[in-house]
Amino acid sequence: MTSLIKKDASGHAGDGGANFLINEVVGVPGGIGEAARRARAAAYDDFLRGLLPARDGVALMAVGGLGRRQCAPYGDLDLVLLHAGVPGTDELAASVWYPIWDAGLRLDHSVRTVSEALSVAQDDVKVALGLLDARLVVGDQALADALIRTAADHWRRTAVRQLPGLREVTVARWQAHGELAFLLEGDLKEAAGGLRDVGLLRAISAAGITDALRPAVRAAHLRLLDTRDALHQQVGRRVDRLVAQERAGVAALLGAEDGDALLRRVAGDARTVSHALDDAFRAADRLRSGRSRGGNGAPVRRPVARDVVEHDGELVLARTAIGARPDPSLSLRVAAAAATTRLPIARATCEWLAAYCPPLPAPWPAEARAALTTLLGAGPGLVPAWETCDRYGLVDGWLPEWTRLRSLPQHNPVHRYTLDRHLVQAAHEASRHTREVDRPDLLLLGALLHDIGKGLPGDHSTVGVPLAETVATRVGLPAPEVELIGTLVRLHLLLPDVATRRDLADPVTIASVAEAVGDTGTLDLLHALVRADAAATGPAAWSDWKGRLVAELVGRVRTALDTGVLPEPPAPDPALLAGPLPVVHLTGDRVAVAAADRRGLLATVAGCLALHRLEVLSADASVVDGRALVECRVQPRYGLPADPVPLRADLRRAVAGDVSVTQRLRGRALAARGSGAAPRVVWHREAATDAVLLELRAADAAGLLYRVACALDEAGALVRAARISTLGADVVDAFYLVGGWPDDATRARLEAAVLAAV
Repeated sequence: MTSLIKKDASGHAGDGGANFLINEVVGVPGGIGEAARRARAAAYDDFLRGLLPARDGVALMAVGGLGRRQCAPYGDLDLVLLHAGVPGTDELAASVWYPIWDAGLRLDHSVRTVSEALSVAQDDVKVALGLLDARLVVGDQALADALIRTAADHWRRTAVRQLPGLREVTVARWQAHGELAFLLEGDLKEAAGGLRDVGLLRAISAAGITDALRPAVRAAHLRLLDTRDALHQQVGRRVDRLVAQERAGVAALLGAEDGDALLRRVAGDARTVSHALDDAFRAADRLRSGRSRGGNGAPVRRPVARDVVEHDGELVLARTAIGARPDPSLSLRVAAAAATTRLPIARATCEWLAAYCPPLPAPWPAEARAALTTLLGAGPGLVPAWETCDRYGLVDGWLPEWTRLRSLPQHNPVHRYTLDRHLVQAAHEASRHTREVDRPDLLLLGALLHDIGKGLPGDHSTVGVPLAETVATRVGLPAPEVELIGTLVRLHLLLPDVATRRDLADPVTIASVAEAVGDTGTLDLLHALVRADAAATGPAAWSDWKGRLVAELVGRVRTALDTGVLPEPPAPDPALLAGPLPVVHLTGDRVAVAAADRRGLLATVAGCLALHRLEVLSADASVVDGRALVECRVQPRYGLPADPVPLRADLRRAVAGDVSVTQRLRGRALAARGSGAAPRVVWHREAATDAVLLELRAADAAGLLYRVACALDEAGALVRAARISTLGADVVDAFYLVGGWPDDATRARLEAAVLAAV
């Protein structure tokens, strides 16, 4: 409730910190499940009845969770003191509210007459919904019945008109909290598909618009309530967001196998709720606005595809499709029509397809394969159409592998979706690039299957190859195209990994990628897939800088594949080779320095950049005509650009030999931001033309490049280039060490120096 409920301004409402008093003072039981929730409601009722003396014209009403008898272990109380204009209601209200606060309970409260409550409900649809849960706790039964009856009647008469406004508020809430079905740490109440949405379904059912609370929805609701009960019990206070550190404990309380099993259960229940609410809103839209009608008053049926017609704003099967033996590709063709027209599939049609559409043969007929391509390439219509088909089990008939992928969590902060949604989203994002490749159908299928190996032991890029090839064979692709799908899965991380971790000016880098890719057609497919994968992962997975690096790599590899000649490394900036030393250039995200030839210049520059809160994305060091050159690409660590004046001054002083600049950095405590896993060093023997590659995998921290570069310099290594790849809270930093392959003792010494610096 909102406007109907008035928050306490006296400081007595509590913040959940006194919840330990609840059991002692009120005697509210804990526990999980419907019986426990009802027992808590009964205990609250008994407590509240002792606070209000019997009096005509006054009624204490419960709304919210207490009104529904669905009290969470650490929920609050939503109460309305209803009166018929009797005197002394303020004093009477205080005599009720203060004992509740003294018991350590959270309280939302208001004092209203029946007409006042109805007036507020008329202006605020959320208050109108709250009154649908109103229940008498103690007091004047006739007065309570008058409010309950009138509020319900008002809602039934006005619901169809009020639902559009409520839907706008609901969509805004979904945008703020995301979709519970696809989140690693979703809000069980506010996210789409959560408990708040069940309240909407209950209101729509109360209005008689449609039967929104079907058995599957009721079961999903009870499981979500159980999950919230367990979360409260695990944390020991009121909380609705199922965060990672509490997941295992909540799963144990609910008897789930582990945290992943719990997330998959929550995802399934959230999908049930979301799908039911979509159906309910569509029913309300049809009732409110109506559709085009024929001469006899019946809805007009409009053909949209073979065997598919639009009927009253939804897609249904043509009568001829139902009467004849169904075509195995029918469900795919209906899904493709829904995605391209962006019209929903009627519930009865989904149920009929699930019950009567025969399984697809292996290999698929051409018509089914074409329908899948149309579905995957439909753009914004793909995700809702796929979700609908998945809800009714149709996707499992197309791809038996989907059962394992459905609602599979991806434990990486970069990912915003569960695995199945990520794959569908990747196909949607790939549809933006279909005109850039020779085989858009293979791009779409590759996007759908690129992470199919996740959740299995081993490198998912390798494990997923035979799985993807099996699907491609079943779909009916010829052997060369099946092999290409396998190549896309195996190499889908190649371009971003190389672009961010290797020296793109090194001919060995370009030659190795060209050899792996093989031809420009595959290169184009991989380039499009990389961008689609990143867009489907989340905003942290891509940046303009990474996009430029990948595009530069693709351009160089294309030249090598087209001409057979490796592109020449770019020439040094002429501005760094002229004028008195030192030279400092700051241009956009580029920092370039020239100084007298000496060791340790890279570490010095990296230290200055760290002092000014700049992250180094790449660094190149070289010596030309007796000048030591360092060029870095940087980005602000905390989003605020560095002041160029003090940065330029510090760089000039430091590269001229003023050690006091970097001594400021040595004195700082720079805490790592990553996981507790131990840092690791990996050596690559033939990854560069004239250098050995040392790769550091560690937690990210400010000044890490400076410390490691200093350690390598002090250990006698000469670094000619560094590439920094940030993966969430961890980094993979690659250092090009000039010279041949070091012996075992030298490698051990360098490795120890690097790990000590971390």
